[in-house]
Amino acid sequence: MATAAMAAARLVQRWVRSGLKLKWLCALTCIRNATTGSCRIEKVLIANRGEIACRVMRTAKKMGVRSVAVYSEADKHSMHVSMADEAYHIGPAASQQSYLNMEKIMQIAKQTESQAIHPGYGFLSENTEFAEWCKKEDIIFVGPPSTAIRDMGIKSTSKAIMSAAGVPIVEGYHGDNQTDQQLMEEANQIGYPVMIKAVRGGGGKGMRIAQTKAQFLEQLESARREAKKSFNDDIMLLEKFVDNPRHVEVQVFGDQYGNAVYLFERDCSVQRRHQKIIEEAPGPGISPEVRRRLGEAAVQAAKAVNYVGAGTVEFIMDSQHNFYFMEMNTRLQVEHPVTEMITGTDLVEWQLRVAAGEKLPMTQEELSFKGHAFEARIYAEDPDNNFMPGAGPLLHLSTPAPDTSIRIETGVRQGDEVSVHYDPMIAKLVVWGDDRMAALNKLRYCLRQYNIVGLSTNINFLFNLAAHPEFEAGNVHTNFIPQHSDGLFPAKEAASKMSLCQATLALILQERIQTNTFKALSHDPFSPFADSSGRRLNILYRRNLTLIEGQNKVNIDVAYNNDGTYRIQIDGQVFHVSGKLTTEGDITYLESSVNGILSKPKVVITDNTIHLFSMDGSVQLSSPVPKYLVAVDASGSEGAAVAPMTGTIEKVFINEGDHVRAGDPLMVMIAMKMEHTIKAPKDGVIEKILHKEGSQANRHAPLVKFVDDVSQ
Repeated sequence: MATAAMAAARLVQRWVRSGLKLKWLCALTCIRNATTGSCRIEKVLIANRGEIACRVMRTAKKMGVRSVAVYSEADKHSMHVSMADEAYHIGPAASQQSYLNMEKIMQIAKQTESQAIHPGYGFLSENTEFAEWCKKEDIIFVGPPSTAIRDMGIKSTSKAIMSAAGVPIVEGYHGDNQTDQQLMEEANQIGYPVMIKAVRGGGGKGMRIAQTKAQFLEQLESARREAKKSFNDDIMLLEKFVDNPRHVEVQVFGDQYGNAVYLFERDCSVQRRHQKIIEEAPGPGISPEVRRRLGEAAVQAAKAVNYVGAGTVEFIMDSQHNFYFMEMNTRLQVEHPVTEMITGTDLVEWQLRVAAGEKLPMTQEELSFKGHAFEARIYAEDPDNNFMPGAGPLLHLSTPAPDTSIRIETGVRQGDEVSVHYDPMIAKLVVWGDDRMAALNKLRYCLRQYNIVGLSTNINFLFNLAAHPEFEAGNVHTNFIPQHSDGLFPAKEAASKMSLCQATLALILQERIQTNTFKALSHDPFSPFADSSGRRLNILYRRNLTLIEGQNKVNIDVAYNNDGTYRIQIDGQVFHVSGKLTTEGDITYLESSVNGILSKPKVVITDNTIHLFSMDGSVQLSSPVPKYLVAVDASGSEGAAVAPMTGTIEKVFINEGDHVRAGDPLMVMIAMKMEHTIKAPKDGVIEKILHKEGSQANRHAPLVKFVDDVSQ
């Protein structure tokens, strides 16, 4: 204890001589806490954005720690900026010039006299150079030592360390010879299918599967490009691809005194594009004995690199519950809330306390779990278009009410925009139940209450996934989505006549509100345009409406009754309809009666589109736009390959004059942190390349113009 106090006193002297006032105060705090070796953090800079920045701030506020936000130009009005005690602009929208700008972030940390930097996940969270820089500047990096980040961040190195420590690993190649020929020879020896993985990073970036020898070089090149773009390192490793494995990971935590514990496992098997989409804890069907062995192997892995802070050891598990080390994520995981829900812990609080020098709050013997938890990641993406990520405004956003068993982890509000510059995740819906079935029922119920208008989301897909009988049975694996695609992507059913009646009623009632507003403002209350009774230009109490669902048009005949009800006829079937629009907070409901059946769907009307949300699902219908309001499509996209979304052209494979066939790769586009290959929509000759490498293309912009191949 005396030694700790003496060391702190020497720090005081050095910092006083350098004139660093805040660090002097912090050192005094260190002296006061010399008996525990801890140094209280009073201000933390969060070097991140979105939901994780908001998540860290909530715990910081709870602990009485002031939070400093940084933000890019695109995020100046974002939720994490408004939540912080202080916020500072760090650069343009591009993450390389803002959230990855180490110099600027360090400058602000010094300017604000922040004692610590929490990197969240992604961005700088696993950057060895940044962690070392923090140490050099006497700023606490809320994460593991840079040596652990380096050893675990390079997958080939981590596997060698794990093998030496006795942790089981998957057969593969982790060598230095990175020539195409050597890698192909190793892949042939391992046997197909082969997993090609970037040695750095995570999140599915730089990862491809070569099912056959013929695919290998194409998949290798694609993985290298993405790895170079994401991690500035295109070195690859190869692994034997385990067919239909489970992805099981263990939450570990270490402190500066050599203590390490595991907080049980999470199952993250259900994925698309090698990225997790739904996680749960504990893993379904895992016995206490396997759970213990998993946890002990994870702690063994953490101790092998003297790990400090929150980390996740990821394993793949076969059908016999044999497990093999895959990688270690040296940061807080996106899915950490499910662990918190079953253990009753706050892992961000643990991070801040351990980073300040405190011992782990609990021993392994004191840790236990209760119940079951799920996390569903809600993304701006189109599951029906290969989960193509999107961007756009959140015109309407309503969620289930959070409580002790329901958490909404998000960084956006209604009216915000999901930016094309960053990850398309909107939120994480986290639920807890007494057992797996109770938690699953709650997840389904809450997904029906999570309603978004303005862009495509995966919410309906998540519901289909949570309702699938094989998922309910816990029979999960990484190939779950393609294996059960028929059930997860059912043919879209036409809107019921009940929904058509409700949509018609909502339009009429909305029209009445607008008419009454016009009437109140009008100087001519007798104008026919100030009458919502259905009387229009000698048409007495009857009207015809058309509603559109996809490519289908439905003609609807409406008769206005004297008692304020309506007689609606659809395809010869008559419905007696009545109701009213009510508002609860920011949400509008339609209290309706259709042939005596009462219901109360949520209703959102934007421009000419009606959205109905209920526990039975969602319905989207529109009314036709008059022809004189329809803009002429001047994109000139006929006979062209177009950009699926706004992004940057990374690579161009063709030249003008080339002959191509439908499906041939033309370009690679980077958008929403993903690589997209643009393929030829038809056979033809490349007439003109409209975008060069490095240029940005807007959504639906023509990229390549074709002419018919007359030589055929």
